[in-house]
Amino acid sequence: VQLQASGGGLVQAGGSLRLSCVASGSIFSIAEMGWYRQAPGKQRELVAVITSGGNTNLADSVKGRFTISRDNAKNTVYLQMNSLKPEDTAVYYCSAVQLGWHYWGQGTLVTVSS
Repeated sequence: VQLQASGGGLVQAGGSLRLSCVASGSIFSIAEMGWYRQAPGKQRELVAVITSGGNTNLADSVKGRFTISRDNAKNTVYLQMNSLKPEDTAVYYCSAVQLGWHYWGQGTLVTVSS
């Protein structure tokens, strides 16, 4: 599975961004796709994931601000980020779980200025 993420950038606090991630390669039986992030000096943390059936799990810190969605026909997962805060600044990594294996994209930088 290869994951190609896009959509990061610089935005002011209160602004919005949408991240996209397209899966390619052997994409059968991808059970879960989602996003993790890693801020400087911190561990990678879950942001939001969505199963093939549409069940979602979001970190408490982003609930009410971020929305994750998935287009199975396009093998794409989206992360709509609203009301961004400086503490959302991080490298965001797309992820996919297939048959117990965890795959990672290359990461896209999101910078939120105050």
